[in-house]
Amino acid sequence: MKKGKILGAALISAVMGISMFATAAFGQQSASQESYRVLIQGPSAEKAKAKASYGDRWEFEGQGFTTTVNAQQYQALLKNKNLKIERLPELQLGVNQEAASKLAATAVLSDRTPWGIQAIYNDPNIAATSGGSGIKVAVLDTGVYKTHSDLAANVEQCKDFSQMKTPLVEGSCADGNGHGTHVSGTILANGGGGQGIYGVAPEARLWSYKVLNNRGTGYSDDIAAAIRKAADESVRTGSPVIISMSLGSSSKDSLISSAVDYAYNKGVLIVAAAGNDGPGDNTIGYPGALVNVVAVAALENVQQNGTYRVADFSSRGNPATDGDYVIQERDVEVSAPGRAIESTWNDGAYNTISGTSMATPHVSGLAAKIWSANPSWSNVQLRTELQNRAKANDIKGGTGAVIGDDYASGFGFPRVK
Repeated sequence: MKKGKILGAALISAVMGISMFATAAFGQQSASQESYRVLIQGPSAEKAKAKASYGDRWEFEGQGFTTTVNAQQYQALLKNKNLKIERLPELQLGVNQEAASKLAATAVLSDRTPWGIQAIYNDPNIAATSGGSGIKVAVLDTGVYKTHSDLAANVEQCKDFSQMKTPLVEGSCADGNGHGTHVSGTILANGGGGQGIYGVAPEARLWSYKVLNNRGTGYSDDIAAAIRKAADESVRTGSPVIISMSLGSSSKDSLISSAVDYAYNKGVLIVAAAGNDGPGDNTIGYPGALVNVVAVAALENVQQNGTYRVADFSSRGNPATDGDYVIQERDVEVSAPGRAIESTWNDGAYNTISGTSMATPHVSGLAAKIWSANPSWSNVQLRTELQNRAKANDIKGGTGAVIGDDYASGFGFPRVK
């Protein structure tokens, strides 16, 4: 089975780069070292025997349980005719070397309100941002640098789903990669007391759920468990929650798909990256491609046909559904700034990177700002507002971008005003 592919801009060794879906060649191991994360389904008695033999990581009601086994154990499980064994994808991050820059992370900001913030606020002179109070944004990524001066006051929850031996570690979300810290900053960086950078909604609170390890890889069951946890925490705390995922797979995963439906039905808004496999059509990744997820394409700071331009690397949706303004599976929904985005980094400084990973948090932050101003709204009403604001700012630049709903930019670019 080919390994899944994940989008994002992680593991960049402190250089700017556009992240791409990884190929199956990434992360291959020798058979003696190889381990597998598997989903085990079957009769209760048989599952109990398997749990006793191999242990269990996550229990998914109605879908079975997951565990990690070695190659020999995996082969033994496959021979058990009473059990259904599904090998889960290990999602990975890659870098587009052609687009990589030699710029390193820097302690000196080039702009406290970078171009993406100016664009989404529709204000080139904006000096500070505001909004997001009362809204929790669960960022499912590589963690966060909790003590960053621009983020520390906003961190409210910190959970690690990426450890191999323990499925959930409370109070741990250290980001040894940088990607999670970067997207968190775009959503809600608070300006660092007058010296730092601003995100879209600096009054929102961060739930940092580390689902990818420091190499930028993570299993689908851990991501699904984190999605469900965020939804349950929304109910427990009575808080409006937005899940932001700058990650994705080339194939649909049943555990993540059901977790998304679970969270959406509990009132959570879910936003995810479209992917970085453009400009060909039908290259959008999952979970962004799911109907209950807002898929975000990436714009660059270039004007074409009187609007911002969709970046060539940004994955495209299904051209057969152009113009219908109805979200179906594999549709891009909206677009936002995603090339050369400056934000917080995991060394306490800042970095500029590119990808639909960077576009996604702009929309997550905007959603937090809008929801905070309209606290009685449901997640469905909030999503409709995002769509309406996107329609009001159509994107006509880039491959596949035309007037109206299109497979490149979706409904358009939603903005604060």
